[in-house]
Formats: sequence, C-alpha cells, structure tokens
Amino acid sequence: MKLSDNRIMQEDVERASAAEFIDWEKLRGSTVLVTGATGLIGGQVVMTLLNASAEKDLDMKVIAAVRNKEKAEKLFKYADKAALELLVQDVTSPYSYEGDIDYIIHGASITSSKAFVDYPVETIFTAINGTKNLLELAKEKKVEGMVYLSSLEVYGVVDFSLPSVDEKTFGSIDPMSVRSSYSEGKRIVETLCTSYAHEYGVPVKVARLCQSMGAGVGYNDGRVFAQFARAVIEGTDIVLMTDGSTERNYCYISDAVTGILTVLLKGETAQAYNVANKDTLISIRDMAQMLIDNYPESGTRLVFNIAEDVTKLGYNPKVKMNLATAKTEALGWQPNVGLKEMFDRLIESMKIDR
Repeated sequence: MKLSDNRIMQEDVERASAAEFIDWEKLRGSTVLVTGATGLIGGQVVMTLLNASAEKDLDMKVIAAVRNKEKAEKLFKYADKAALELLVQDVTSPYSYEGDIDYIIHGASITSSKAFVDYPVETIFTAINGTKNLLELAKEKKVEGMVYLSSLEVYGVVDFSLPSVDEKTFGSIDPMSVRSSYSEGKRIVETLCTSYAHEYGVPVKVARLCQSMGAGVGYNDGRVFAQFARAVIEGTDIVLMTDGSTERNYCYISDAVTGILTVLLKGETAQAYNVANKDTLISIRDMAQMLIDNYPESGTRLVFNIAEDVTKLGYNPKVKMNLATAKTEALGWQPNVGLKEMFDRLIESMKIDR
C-alpha cells in the first residue's frame, strides 16, 4: 500500500514489513501504541505496522501518539484512517485512553544534541516523566509487550581497547557534564523500566539503538551523517570541528525498525538489546572521506576547524563504540543495509525532500 510520496521511504517500509524473522502473527488483531510517532524512527515504525497489517491481513490498529497533529496528518496522509488513530498527547502528561492497548513502542524523546546542553532539565524530565507515564499506562492496560527505545549513549566512554561492547559492558559518564542530561536520563529510565518489570510485571524490554539513518531524515537535520550528506548534495566542504576520531556503528532505518519489532515480540522482559549493524564501525573522519571518495563529482573536500570547547556544541565525548549484536541476532534479527547503501539511500531521499 502507498504510504509515502518519497520513493525511498516507501521502499524502506515495504522492505521492513516483509521481514520474515518477525513473528507478525503475534500482532494479529492487536492495538499498538507508538510514541514519538512523527520522529524518524517512530514514523517508520507506524508505517511499517500499517503496511504489514494491510499486506498480511492482520487487522491491526495503530495509535500514533504525537504532539503536532498537523505534522502527523501530513506524514500519514495516505494511511488507512480505519487502521490509524492519532492521539495528540504530550508525553510528559499522564495518558488517558479508554480502549485496549496490546503493545507499546515508546520512542518519544528529546534527540537534539544542542537541546541536551541548552535544555538539560527538560531533557532529563521528558525522559523520566514521559516513560513513567507510559509504564503506568502499560501496567493499567496489562499490555502483552512494551519496548523502550534507548541509546548507545548509556554505555558512556568505554575502554578504547575493547573490541566490542555488549549489553553488560559500561564505561564512565561524567554527571557534572551538562551533556550528560541525555545519557544519564536514558540510564535511569532503563532502570525505571526494569523496576516496573520486577515490581508490577510490566513486560518491558529495552532496545539500545545506535545512530540510525535513512529516508525521513530532514534536509536540515543537524546530525553528523546528515551534514555530510548535505555537503555532498550541495557540493560544499565537510567541516569537522573535532579530529573526527570517534568510532561507532550505524544502522539503516528499515533495519532499526525490524530490530525494534524483534525485541518487542521476541525479547525477554527486563533485558536490553543492542540494535546496530556491526559491520559499519567507522570513525567520523573516515566516514567523511568515504563519502568524498564515493561522490567525487560533488567536489566536496574535508576541512578541519577544531572548536576550543566542543561540549558547548552538544558533542559527545570521544568514544570508540563497536556494539555487539549477538544477543539481538540470537532472536533472529539481521541487518541488511551496509554503510555505502545507507548513504546512497539517505542522499537520494534528501534530494527528493529538498
């Protein structure tokens, strides 16, 4: 079914909803609430569920919890109105919903690095109070499953010599750094999820996502990969304000969506699962050079303009983070899109939406 005018996004939704390792039958006749539904990941989770329901005749109902109704109506303009319900709701306010809810995918969060340093209090309490409200709703509705979308940032700065970072390996986070509002907020919320699981029996799991890219990334998105893609499109230089030595994994949006659904339906309660493409480990500097090499016609060059204090820009501390994904892959999940294809599809999508 058509869900987007963006060809790349439409293909991604169809790819995700065709994933054979997802136990789609568990969702038959169910009602799924998705928070943060107009965000990059939440939006494609909603579309994937709607497409899968239509293609497989699953008779699902999807509730998209959003703050901006107009934005949601534009994003989901092709959605079957009988299958999709918009719930205009501030995540920091308690939820009141009369109908049944079988599953919750909680992705509402402040995600802008600059907001972490400009609005650290709001960053923390949006995470804590928002998740508390969803956990209370999950408890009230006696849901069959819930997944909280966390981040690789909960690991902090780990030992650079470690070949990989599994779900039990943690480094340090400086609580006196204002940038820690995001990472410490995610940490306490994971503990809150586990606490609700143990005390109230809420079947909540945690998906720790690396940076995810793909169709749906706004043209003016401030994240590094979007800045790089925009430079290639416009033929401008890539300007790094650090030495670019930070290394981490990435995940394509359709793979992130199938990872989230796998954790929701097959993951164990009160367990965390890394969602990343383990084959994409690369430094910021090398990623920039890869794009320059792959798109020579852009004329893009790599330029360094090292900032005196990157913390004021909301940048992460320097890390080497190779997420281990064996635990998630043991559930049957496999990412399919490599780094070059990620950027090819991201760039094409951004050109369409430009």
